[in-house]
Amino acid sequence: MSFRKVVRQSKFRHVFGQPVKNDQCYEDIRVSRVTWDSTFCAVNPKFLAVIVEAGGGGAFLVLPLSKTGRIDKAYPTVCGHTGPVLDIDWCPHNDEVIASGSEDCTVMVWQIPENGLASPLTEPVVVLEGHTKRVGIVTWHPTARNVLLSAGCDNVVLIWNVGTAEELYRLDTLHPDLIYNVSWNRNGSLFCSACKDKSVRIIDPRRGTLVAEREKAHEGARPMRAIFLADGKVFTTGFSRMSERQLALWDPVSGRSKIEGRFCLA
Repeated sequence: MSFRKVVRQSKFRHVFGQPVKNDQCYEDIRVSRVTWDSTFCAVNPKFLAVIVEAGGGGAFLVLPLSKTGRIDKAYPTVCGHTGPVLDIDWCPHNDEVIASGSEDCTVMVWQIPENGLASPLTEPVVVLEGHTKRVGIVTWHPTARNVLLSAGCDNVVLIWNVGTAEELYRLDTLHPDLIYNVSWNRNGSLFCSACKDKSVRIIDPRRGTLVAEREKAHEGARPMRAIFLADGKVFTTGFSRMSERQLALWDPVSGRSKIEGRFCLA
């Protein structure tokens, strides 16, 4: 009697990645080692920005996409924060404008020269002060110009008019614990958030109301993240009680979140 091993068919089974050459990579960048769950980088059609180690404050590199290869340690940085930079985000409406959040409790908005930095940039265009603890999340509104969201370790979400440096909305009662990440939906009418209390929330910032909530989206104690997809569903990553990585797809229906699927990665 013969046995045949059953192999799950996949169109990616025989696809292999090939690393690019060193001269097409960005080398010798001293990426920040600050304790925070962040990507520490942001990219747009013109520039790559990377949060780096800096003495006596916070800084990040801004490199033209074409400047690959070994990066000189003396390359100029954006260095106006007095504490480590935790998050950065490029403006979707202007490729030369970037926002940064820092441990110094401020949000700063920077204008990058058209051809990149020739000298250190220390003067921001706007300084936004409203958080009482470090600011770990900054994200621009996808459709409205000069509208920026920030979230801090004070569990507060602020939405700013960058043009006037004024708070548009303050959401300080919707998150009882640390906010891990925030993601706008396609048109900017809602945003979703992942919180340390293991809940994923969908929030209407204009009304300051909770549209939908899923408690214990992932039951593990480690950080999780949530993003809006183009079709309005919410995709999350997190961990099970046994610390297995999990991916989940959620469909907000009638004010509640309905799970479509969740699986673990070995």
